[in-house]
Amino acid sequence: MLTLSNIDRVYLACGSTDLRKSIDGLAALVQEGFGLDPFSLCLFVVVGHD
Repeated sequence: MLTLSNIDRVYLACGSTDLRKSIDGLAALVQEGFGLDPFSLCLFVVVGHD
């Protein structure tokens, strides 16, 4: 369960992201594109495209 009290940091991805990647593709984007651990206590916010 997601609770905001457990969040260490919030990361915002600028620009649009293809949300058809599913959760595995988005986790890979966090890991490879940003060099961050997708399983850390952080919130990763992405925006889908039109």
